Amino acid sequence: MNAAPEPDIPELEAGRRLFAGACTFLLSVAEMAQLPPSELPEVAFAGRSNVGKSSLVNALTGRKTLARTSNTPGRTQQLNFFDLAGRLMLVDLPGYGYAQAGKGEVKRWTALTRAYLRGRAQLRRVLLLIDARHGPKPNDREVMDELDKAAVIYQVVLTKADKIKPAELKRLVAETERELASHVAAHPRLAVSSAVKGTGIAELRAELAELALAAPLG
Repeated sequence: MNAAPEPDIPELEAGRRLFAGACTFLLSVAEMAQLPPSELPEVAFAGRSNVGKSSLVNALTGRKTLARTSNTPGRTQQLNFFDLAGRLMLVDLPGYGYAQAGKGEVKRWTALTRAYLRGRAQLRRVLLLIDARHGPKPNDREVMDELDKAAVIYQVVLTKADKIKPAELKRLVAETERELASHVAAHPRLAVSSAVKGTGIAELRAELAELALAAPLG
């Protein structure tokens, strides 16, 4: 897989300006029939429970409490929609894998998440978050395979990069890039992030700004 080029200065500035705009919570969705009618392009944040989806949404938007965070796996149990400056919709998805909730509830929100990922026409990219301390797990690979089959572009984001040593991170990046090379819907650039340290946040903003509706003139 040939890596995509890093964003340049104008792209970084476009990302900064977009994410400095107003970002408002729109609604929470518990079933597909409740999905909002919208023409905005959507970016979804997916990953295992407690991987840091809400923390990444907060870091990107520069807000501490826009998306709720918790140390309890399974805190997010619905699809949460956020309107970013009327140009991009951010969707914080329930985590998959282990969660401190009943099996029926986990099954319900897992089914909802996967139905959304397969069938939302407005979805432009999935940010598939993977904890850098653990690397890809079997259920991450299941989601990758499903997104490949659905032809939905996804970008792997290694989260909590500040929690492991640089040499371990470098090895994980190389191993994950080799694995992603066999996935047809995988975005060519693997992202590395830390919501705590701010690592990779500006670069992700720049990439997502390219998916947003054009800024109004004036």
